[in-house]
Amino acid sequence: MSASMRILDIPKRPDPKMVAEFAKMVTPHLSDSMERLYAGGPQLRPMYKGPTMAGPAFTVKTAPGDNLLVHKALDTAKPGDVIVVDAGGFNDHAIIGELMSARAKQRGIAGMVIWGAIRDSAELGAGSYPVFASGVTHRGPYKNGPGEINVPVTMGGMQVNPGDIIVGDADGLVAVPLDMAERVLASAKSILEKETKAMKEIQAGTVDRSWVDKTLKEKGYKL
Repeated sequence: MSASMRILDIPKRPDPKMVAEFAKMVTPHLSDSMERLYAGGPQLRPMYKGPTMAGPAFTVKTAPGDNLLVHKALDTAKPGDVIVVDAGGFNDHAIIGELMSARAKQRGIAGMVIWGAIRDSAELGAGSYPVFASGVTHRGPYKNGPGEINVPVTMGGMQVNPGDIIVGDADGLVAVPLDMAERVLASAKSILEKETKAMKEIQAGTVDRSWVDKTLKEKGYKL
């Protein structure tokens, strides 16, 4: 068997209760909690209008413009998984469209992330099923392979390992490794609490802005 013919399973999935907690968070808070270093590139955009997507990454690495292994993933991913496809960021051929996303939804897949293109964008955009992609084209895919399932992939500068918690919303995507998950979740909750307090201060007109001039003076500005 060649290295490009591996079909594996996720070695370890996160606790569904933890995934549900991550689904309550926003990607900016999660990104800030990982020092802004671990996030999908801005090319990966939501192609739907709906709720936050969260679930363990069921990864697919495929030849650009080819979706044979994505079809296998649709048949074998478990309910709650997010199918994450590294198609090389190649946007000349669509990897999925309305039919494949409908199949994923029917199977209980939590969403799909395509480092590559989609088609049927009007239909997907009018729906609430989570799909992220880096482009749109009418040109369809090939079904020749090669490809692999549940191996490490990279998309938009973001490394994703099978089982990482993928969270996606209107601002983009983050992938949280399981060994960081509890710390990142606690940090994101803390940031949410601080920002909720700050918003109340803004609305009440009681914000202390003295830090701006203080910082400028420290940097040598004469005010």
